[in-house]
Amino acid sequence: MRFILFGNTFQAKKSAHAGRIINLLQAQKNEIYIGEEFYHFLTEEQGMTIHPDGIVAPDDDFTADMAISIGGDGTFLRTASYIGHRGIPILGVNTGRLGFMTDVRPEEIDDAIQSILAGQYQVEERATLHVNADGHKLQEYPFALNEIAVLKRDTSSMISIRTCVDGNYLTTYQADGLVIATPTGSTAYSLSVGGPIMVPRTGTIAITPVAPHSLNVRPIVVRDDWEVSLEVSSRSHNFLIAIDGRSETCAEGTRITIRRAPFNTRVVKRNGHHFFDTLREKMMWGADTRE
Repeated sequence: MRFILFGNTFQAKKSAHAGRIINLLQAQKNEIYIGEEFYHFLTEEQGMTIHPDGIVAPDDDFTADMAISIGGDGTFLRTASYIGHRGIPILGVNTGRLGFMTDVRPEEIDDAIQSILAGQYQVEERATLHVNADGHKLQEYPFALNEIAVLKRDTSSMISIRTCVDGNYLTTYQADGLVIATPTGSTAYSLSVGGPIMVPRTGTIAITPVAPHSLNVRPIVVRDDWEVSLEVSSRSHNFLIAIDGRSETCAEGTRITIRRAPFNTRVVKRNGHHFFDTLREKMMWGADTRE
């Protein structure tokens, strides 16, 4: 098999896990390619001696049977942005903290790699969102696996967000922001601001206000093939748009359009691992603290 590795470049103490994965894969005669930034981190900053079959820059036209993301959920999201429309399945190895999407723990690396090489895994198709800002050229990658959020830029006044869904007016939110999340992202930022948990592959997105100035505004779940359009008003005449945490400033009056992307992000899951198991283990879903 041909593998491409991406990783966290801020966790020096945990870089040994990358060397371990590389050695395991090369021992089985697999091809190994490494993302350019991660390669320089491992060799120049960590002093590791590794001999991959190639180094891959984000803009290169590359292909592989599987990508391996070594880090936390943030690293997984960056890996998904590198992979983009290429359709390469991504396996997440968790060397971070929560690691909701990266469900292979360091102590499971050997068994996980053997399972992958034996074909004992599944690939889940996860919906991805695309954002367009009329009249503004987005500098960041315009696709999100987790969420797209519009947020106030300063620390004072709220913003007004006129929201339409499937061409129909929904409401105008007076709030600090608005989060539009996929089921994958429903356990991330959206959850922290009161959004619902959605099971992957349910064909839905959640629209959740951030600190709304109203008691009767609640999150709403809609179909993911419906277009969501936003028009933002702000006293500072600008606002932030955050795409899986990558943020930039937009001018007031910029019309934001969010729709499902024409491709999915493909996530590798080992056999026997279910979304509900992850909810219980990592989010302590249903835990009774009285016990």
